[in-house]
Amino acid sequence: MASCGSRCEGVSLRIRAVIFDLGGVVLGSPLHAIAAYERELGIPAGAVNRVVADTGAEGAWARLERGLIGLTAFIPAFEIECAAAGFAIDARVMMERIGAESQPRPAMLTAIRTLRARGLRVAALTNNWSEDGREDGPRALRGHFDAFFESSALGLQKPDPRIYEHACAALAIAPEEVVFLDDIGRNLKTARALGMATIKVDTPEQALAELARLLGIPGWPLGDHNDQDIEIG
Repeated sequence: MASCGSRCEGVSLRIRAVIFDLGGVVLGSPLHAIAAYERELGIPAGAVNRVVADTGAEGAWARLERGLIGLTAFIPAFEIECAAAGFAIDARVMMERIGAESQPRPAMLTAIRTLRARGLRVAALTNNWSEDGREDGPRALRGHFDAFFESSALGLQKPDPRIYEHACAALAIAPEEVVFLDDIGRNLKTARALGMATIKVDTPEQALAELARLLGIPGWPLGDHNDQDIEIG
């Protein structure tokens, strides 16, 4: 295995890269925004995610994340799917709530800087959607990462094994040399099957403590929070 030099002191020798999901990991959770919107409307908890799961790869959500449709087409299509499931939503409002929730978590940005300073490759691997070429929102975080992999650009979405394999190939690393952080169990299951070490993110503090133990970095994870005032559009 290639060495990353003295900067990797205290880092597990088998790990060369850390790959982060964005929403619910580096950013606030879309799942929290959706749950709050469901409560506001008085519809059953988990109803929106059941529509996403039940409609599968050909559903509006999956097609949005694979870049097959944009937000303009997604909104009426997803509203029709929800209506067929027995409840009504305003999909535009829901997506606005998700956007408002998607603010950076300062501890995660601090951790990403720390990992890169120690010589590890750090990448984002996100299921996302195109917003008519806009470069604000989560895309504004590109500069924090060595590589930035988007489902809407690749035409693949987690948990499809091919998107993980693409990320590893682009980083020139083996899955066994990766730690992958995500907040959704099925995405982690595929990563583990490929050989990655995985961390399920419940809170930034919990996840970064697990990452520090896994990497063998003493006296870490949180460091100072110089990113407290960072916002993205």
